Amino acid sequence: MASHWPPPGHFALLYFAAASEFTRRSVENIPAPIHATGLFGVIEQRYPGITDKVLSSCAVTVNLQYVDLDGDDAADKDLIIQEGDEVAIIPPVSSG
Repeated sequence: MASHWPPPGHFALLYFAAASEFTRRSVENIPAPIHATGLFGVIEQRYPGITDKVLSSCAVTVNLQYVDLDGDDAADKDLIIQEGDEVAIIPPVSSG
């Protein structure tokens, strides 16, 4: 996948699989900084209903590192997404 360079003051938000289908986008730029735990709220405001249908079962990466926004890791809960970061929303993969 090609690198995504957000404009100044933004981060790149990449959508994969069901997230891309729901939003009809593969990438968009979001104003930064934001607290990582507020990310899903920002996405829900833009795409009502996405939390229940997609985000509730997704993995999240920030700069290619998985983060657990609902877990006990204090570092993940305190993470601030900065200008220039790359964040990915990755729904579970099904096999068949």
